[in-house]
Amino acid sequence: MSKIAVTGKGGVGKTSFASLMAYVLAEKGTKVYAIDADPNATLAQALGFPPDLAMQVTPIVEMADLIEERTGARPGEYGRMFKLNPRVDDIPVRFSVAYRNIHLLQMGTVRGAGAGCVCPENAMLKTLVTHLLLREQETVIMDMVAGLEHLGRGTTSAVDVMFAVVEPGMRSIQTAKEIAALARDLGIQRFLVVGNKVRHERDAAFIRENLGDLPLVGLLPYTEHAIDADMNSQALYDVAPEMVEKVREIMSVLEEI
Repeated sequence: MSKIAVTGKGGVGKTSFASLMAYVLAEKGTKVYAIDADPNATLAQALGFPPDLAMQVTPIVEMADLIEERTGARPGEYGRMFKLNPRVDDIPVRFSVAYRNIHLLQMGTVRGAGAGCVCPENAMLKTLVTHLLLREQETVIMDMVAGLEHLGRGTTSAVDVMFAVVEPGMRSIQTAKEIAALARDLGIQRFLVVGNKVRHERDAAFIRENLGDLPLVGLLPYTEHAIDADMNSQALYDVAPEMVEKVREIMSVLEEI
């Protein structure tokens, strides 16, 4: 398993889960590319990147000179011819920021024309995602929005597993079901659910009873350590051993599936 996508309703803790997975894989000596594809980019903070390193992370869509060099048009330019498949093979190495064997890339958001716009920055993102999933040899974890905008039919076959993170609440579970339907339409074979912020057995039972036929592979406990990590800009991996152990269990279960 080397290409992992994480999604879910905003606020459920998908970025926290993605960061924990990155560290659990990295502790085995695996080189991990952590891709922040959420417009509300917080993966650097969840990973505990030092402020000086986090400041070096520039969203790809904001690299106007690079986009113009590779596509032939600057971001925001419409009606001009540009390359739909620009060169991106050097971007993961050149523009990622590394910390503890985790290499962070931030995608950024295409603004103004919608997620489906035909514009140079969108062409850059789509080509980069294709490269990361189909050609990049290292392990890739993508922290995504609550949808599959970055994925297309040409790339989903390379996603080894997609996780949807839910919390004890109907809105997050309904969002997971909607994403699951999209994933099935795109041909994603392994769609799994992780419960988060579980306080007691009643929360766990609620999640199990309302997921329907979606496969639940693990439950992460509610912990004050998650709040402390956020307040102190620490990696959750370093301060929440109970969550780390649960993520290790999830990863070991996946190896057996």
